[in-house]
Amino acid sequence: MGPLHGTRIIDMTSVLMGPFASQALGDMGADVIKVEAPAGDLVRQIGPARHDGMGPIFLNANRNKRSVVLDLKRPEGVQALKRLLEGADVLMYNVRPQAMARLGLDYDSVAAVNPRLVYAGLFGFGQDGPYAARPAYDDLIQGAAALPHLIARASGGVPRYVPTAVADRIVGQTAVGAILASLVARQRTGRGDRVDIPMFETMVAFVLGDHLGGLTFEPPLDEGGYPRQLSPERRPYRTQDGHICALVYNDKQWEGFLKGIGRESLLQEDPRFATFAVRSRHIDHVYGWLASVFEQRTTAEWMQLLEAADVPCMPMHDLHSILADPHLAATGFFQTVDHPSEGTIRSMQPGPRWQVHEPGPARLAPRLGEHTAEVLREAGFAAPEIGRLIEAGVAREAA
Repeated sequence: MGPLHGTRIIDMTSVLMGPFASQALGDMGADVIKVEAPAGDLVRQIGPARHDGMGPIFLNANRNKRSVVLDLKRPEGVQALKRLLEGADVLMYNVRPQAMARLGLDYDSVAAVNPRLVYAGLFGFGQDGPYAARPAYDDLIQGAAALPHLIARASGGVPRYVPTAVADRIVGQTAVGAILASLVARQRTGRGDRVDIPMFETMVAFVLGDHLGGLTFEPPLDEGGYPRQLSPERRPYRTQDGHICALVYNDKQWEGFLKGIGRESLLQEDPRFATFAVRSRHIDHVYGWLASVFEQRTTAEWMQLLEAADVPCMPMHDLHSILADPHLAATGFFQTVDHPSEGTIRSMQPGPRWQVHEPGPARLAPRLGEHTAEVLREAGFAAPEIGRLIEAGVAREAA
């Protein structure tokens, strides 16, 4: 009985940005109905799998959902979807709005079916600019939002994308907040709304919140960029036997750190270390000095010293060691579960916890069309109607 129990979401999204958002809503207790094309969500095919269409990225972005297959290129499929929308609270989509209009699923048409519906579009660009009809993917938006430029500037190397779908997931999380805000507004007004969540504008604001810098002012005070984040020395520190992530940041942490290594006098001896503001202006030197110091002890020795000095630190995990992290083990973050079709899999638990409205056990990611007949029955379709839709190829059930 999570906080969104009783909320029904029709989820037309695919790949990652939209499914990541709808999974978060499902994790909060919403009934998420994932509407897929007959070929299924493309991301089903990514990565190693035990069965076709059940790859790991799909499994980790589509829990707490029910899968319904409808061919929306057929008029009967669109009509079936509109019947599902009659009893829904939210429609999510991540195709371009022009494509929704061609299907007869633009906001005005959908609002005529259900004026209380929150109509949430996750797509590339705001619809009042010249990029409105352009397609968008995570890589393109990362580049347009200056992330590869910043990586190259920080490393002195070639521009690179962040090696995770950071734009998809940030914009997806932004969509969760926008949808929840729209549902709260509906409680007050009784009316649904159209809410657009564009990737480009969302990511530009996300990145430039740190890096607009002196370009915030007119005329500019500098060339932009946050020097600490752009320092080539800002990276995990090498130790005698590995790496460690540590941030000696404020004055208290510097005092504790220097006392721990027997260098208390450094703040007085070297003016580049004297205050937070001065350290910020000499951040490359400060981080370079720290790098040379961290090479002198083992990771375990540093963890013990830094924790005693109350200096923030964490191990630098790889994809194997993180599975054995003691904190994640204690909180039950990773759980081994038995999937009905995929056997034993490792599942990650949602981050938020509620004291009163904690959601129940997770529904694991569905097979393609696993819940088609079930959902159509709930929407008032009679058994003969469902049979005709399946026989005509408009709908499909799991094999």
